[in-house]
Amino acid sequence: MRVVIQRVLNASVHVNEKKVSSIKKGLLIFVGFEINDNTTDCDWIANKILNLRIFSSKENKMELSVKDVKGDVLIVSQFTLHAKTKKGNRPSFIKSAKSETSKTLYDKFMLTIKELYKNKISQGIFGADMKIRLENDGPVTIIIDSKNKE
Repeated sequence: MRVVIQRVLNASVHVNEKKVSSIKKGLLIFVGFEINDNTTDCDWIANKILNLRIFSSKENKMELSVKDVKGDVLIVSQFTLHAKTKKGNRPSFIKSAKSETSKTLYDKFMLTIKELYKNKISQGIFGADMKIRLENDGPVTIIIDSKNKE
């Protein structure tokens, strides 16, 4: 399981030119699933994200979590996070989980986040062609992979 986390001042998801969700200050999380991912990956990454200290304190140090600042969370599925580009110029998605598996894990990830965090949580539409608008804050962008816990 791989996530790209962006600290944002605001973000929104649009499908067919209609806004389907939006947040103010908080985290925009793109999430993709690999063929070997399971619910343990969802639990580990959800806890890691919610406790990740990437918001600035009054001393302008990154030492606060999204929970500390009571920020919003927007979660968007993105299977392309597992693109392989080693050979040629066309990405391969051979390691991306199939749609049915990804949907099950996406739903589990959403449920875990909602159980652990009671502030505003929004989401995109799984499998839809989405347009994402965001104002990155910092910019701060963090990548976490449950199979490569660095």
